[in-house]
Amino acid sequence: MYVDFITSLHKKTSRDYIDRVTGYPKAEAAKKARLFEYDYWDGDRNICYGGYHYDGRHYPIAQAMVHHYNLTKDSSILDIGCGKGFLLYEFTQVLPGITVVGLDVSDYALHKGKDEIQGSFIRGDAVSLPYRDESFDLVISITTLHNLFCFQMAEALKEIQRVTKDHAYVVMESYRNEEEKVNLLYWQVTCECFFTPAEWEWWFHQSGYSGDYSFIYFE
Repeated sequence: MYVDFITSLHKKTSRDYIDRVTGYPKAEAAKKARLFEYDYWDGDRNICYGGYHYDGRHYPIAQAMVHHYNLTKDSSILDIGCGKGFLLYEFTQVLPGITVVGLDVSDYALHKGKDEIQGSFIRGDAVSLPYRDESFDLVISITTLHNLFCFQMAEALKEIQRVTKDHAYVVMESYRNEEEKVNLLYWQVTCECFFTPAEWEWWFHQSGYSGDYSFIYFE
């Protein structure tokens, strides 16, 4: 089911698409970004985030998810592509005592992650999750899976479906027209898969993914 928790936050960021491709050599930016280390998180803005710091902006998202999925302090959440764990930290603020686990490929992000949940991080990738079937009440992956190649996408979605007991939610970068497609191409530095909403839904069907989803667009 289409459920959107992210768009309002996504739209708060101002983006200069032209400067993104002229202010720094795009190929060089992509090479640095694909390492998912300092340059990706805290380096030049034209490489990626330009400084990814905690500011509380994820709290309303955690609050909305807790309400929508009827989570309790006894629930467990896995965030695939958790980065520095800001959203996971907010879950612990909304529901003290809840179990959170963050998985990411970036050693840098996990090392620089929220101190309060450092014991909740694990290095890994979405294609092979190191957990038993139905291990979590909610599995989320927000703006991460499009960094995979096509031959990995179905496996990652199957893994999400496998390790959740009840609920899953994924967010993908997408486009609905040529302007949004160009903006996405200008802005992205790590995407390997980016599709229209209908194509993403095809991937969900092919992989047997039945969880919730939404898309972000670069308007």
